[in-house]
Amino acid sequence: MDTDIGAVREVDAGDCADLYFVDTGMYDTSEYGAAYILDAERPAVVETGIGTKHERILEALDTIGIDRSDLEAVVVTHIHLDHAGGAGFLAEACPNADVYAHHVGAPHLIDPERLVAGTKAAVGDQWEFYVDPEPVPEEQVVEFEDGDVIDLGNYSLIAHDAPGHAPHQAIFEVPEMDAVFTGDAAGIWVPSLETIRETSPPAQFDLEGCLDDLETIREIDPSVLLYTHFGPREVDNLGAALETYGDVLESWVGRVERTRAELEDDEAVVDALATEADERFVDVWGERKTHAETAMNARGVLGYLDWTDT
Repeated sequence: MDTDIGAVREVDAGDCADLYFVDTGMYDTSEYGAAYILDAERPAVVETGIGTKHERILEALDTIGIDRSDLEAVVVTHIHLDHAGGAGFLAEACPNADVYAHHVGAPHLIDPERLVAGTKAAVGDQWEFYVDPEPVPEEQVVEFEDGDVIDLGNYSLIAHDAPGHAPHQAIFEVPEMDAVFTGDAAGIWVPSLETIRETSPPAQFDLEGCLDDLETIREIDPSVLLYTHFGPREVDNLGAALETYGDVLESWVGRVERTRAELEDDEAVVDALATEADERFVDVWGERKTHAETAMNARGVLGYLDWTDT
């Protein structure tokens, strides 16, 4: 896959006509953060990145030929800032767009103070890659719940709660495309390696919930998975793909648990696991991002283990 940051690419998978994606260059890293643009009767952006370099999404609209005043929907799968950090900037640049967010998380887009504090705690020194999010005007926010449909005219986005990663997460089924926007519910897809890896950040990661979310995707039975991290993936055997990610998650949680039993100091656990990060990902994301990702995911599992032990 061409990984030129900022390039606009058509989604060449399944029945995904009118769908484009752009590598936002999140964390100054390629093949990590995607934003999607659906050139529908009611044009939409799905996922907005961390706010930094949000201009790349606006430039992508220009390239596709969607006037900013014609954008009608900005949709986020959940409010973690790597998905929703650009929502306020896009709302300002595209004043006719509604910003769709899960009802659990939507208030934090209007007043992002607590969201910023939580993100800083989770990402540590990676915060330097972020920008403080712009609040989304309340009148532009549309809250959705499980089962709600975002009508884009010739396409529809059907929300399905997927709270294992975070209680404010949903995935979006696009029946006309036989596709699903997965958010973080199906893991992190690294296309150049054709490999899936875990995402388990603090503070609300729940292994059992994540496994249930995979069953939600299985029941929808799409032929295309549209990952925020990263890019479209056409799947010939959905069951096997989802089972693989379930195995990755369970193996990762077990590894963190064993390391904690050996070291008995959580910071030592995080350091040990980050140091042992898989070198395959270093080749794609670079050493700093790979180690930071592993450390963050380890902290999320440690929090989950604390919660399940009580």
